[in-house]
Amino acid sequence: MTKDVIALTPTMPDVRTLLAGLYAGGPDLRVRTAADGAVVQLCTPDGSTLVSIEAPILIHTPGEPARLLGTEATTPDTPFWWTEARATTAVPEAGQLASSFAGRLATVLGGTTWPPEAATTDVIPLTTDTTTTPANTTPHPAIDVLTDTTAVVLQDRPVIPMTSWLSDALRTAITSDRALHIVTPNTARLTLPTRNTLGGHPHRWVVQDPHDGYYDGLSGAVLHWHNGAFAPTRTASGTTPVAQAFTNTTDTGDRQLILALRTRHPADEQLILGRALETTWRHLTDTPPSGWSTAEPINLPWSTRQLTDLARRRAPQPTWLIAIGYPDRPALATIRIARTPAGVEEDITLTLGYAEHEPPPLEAIPSLAEALATADHRLTSMLTSLRQGPRDLTIPPHIAPPPNPVALTLGPDTVHDIGAHHAQHPPLNLTPTRFGPTSRPALHYPLGDGTNNQSWTTLKTLTQHLRTGT
Repeated sequence: MTKDVIALTPTMPDVRTLLAGLYAGGPDLRVRTAADGAVVQLCTPDGSTLVSIEAPILIHTPGEPARLLGTEATTPDTPFWWTEARATTAVPEAGQLASSFAGRLATVLGGTTWPPEAATTDVIPLTTDTTTTPANTTPHPAIDVLTDTTAVVLQDRPVIPMTSWLSDALRTAITSDRALHIVTPNTARLTLPTRNTLGGHPHRWVVQDPHDGYYDGLSGAVLHWHNGAFAPTRTASGTTPVAQAFTNTTDTGDRQLILALRTRHPADEQLILGRALETTWRHLTDTPPSGWSTAEPINLPWSTRQLTDLARRRAPQPTWLIAIGYPDRPALATIRIARTPAGVEEDITLTLGYAEHEPPPLEAIPSLAEALATADHRLTSMLTSLRQGPRDLTIPPHIAPPPNPVALTLGPDTVHDIGAHHAQHPPLNLTPTRFGPTSRPALHYPLGDGTNNQSWTTLKTLTQHLRTGT
């Protein structure tokens, strides 16, 4: 697999330090830039890419190395610089070159590397005859194999984050009408942003398995390589078997509280986005978000003003963002901001992790719903649910039960559009709590405590009733 190596340093790698790292391959190798200068590539004399190095990222957010690299990762105090290198597998020495590059940066600047064993400063002579090695002709340094239908990315990391590398690879695949297939060992996990962005078919998380070969880490379908893509294996009866490893799960007692909320604001020059998310975060954790970014690792201190400025610069194109909490309370949100004919809409999903003996704060949801529906947050709807899932919010390649609904909240504009009388009289003896003025109320519907699958039936009946009022 392509080897990823990261240098974590207290100061920014300057040009001289980067050149010292690049000199790990000796004077015969070439250096060139890609991705409009955001990536530096170390190449053979005949042009084959050996190592691609992303521009250093300044990390202000505490806990990111442990979240993405494991607790054994040691780093300088924040803020620190994250410099990531990817080595091709086409040339055996490329991985050693990436390790020596990162090790040299760490040595000169007093930092560390991930993985720790990558901290070497050796000169790596190129002994492979690269004239017999096909040059990397893929359109992006993160894509390892490109076919007519599929872009394949090979990853060997404990956690697969939605890095700028991976985000660009997905964008490249989509714009060229291809699927993105991420191939990992069976010990890897996805972050929530990677899971949510990957979505599903035609994109896949391909998990290597010693028993079944390959399987889809999100559906469990056994896969095989066919016509330039990973495709489901078919039995003689035409069905697709599910990998045994996918069904081997144990309930640890960990839970995840999920809040999917939407807001809609008038397009105003004074508009500040992100306030509904910050209010939700403070209500449930007593702190604001720690940081935000457009990719992982999350590097910027939380700022509603800065994320609003970014969304305004990108308009009318939508903006996708990630927010992260502090390490003592795992919490992560994805935010999609879009300019629509109705105004500026925020589509937010916040997930918080709790261990077996940490009860999720379900009792705080009604007061949160009232705060979002009656203050100037312009809430249109919020669905709160609870599911079994790791406290650290990662996605393992195993079957996961769906979340169970806890409550549905409708903002005053949504209730008005449905019809207040109709919305306040749902079936199933379900009585909503009313917030705000009687003339234009918001409504909060309790659905359960998250432990009963019957709440899905209740939610389905409720939403069917609400649709008949529009």
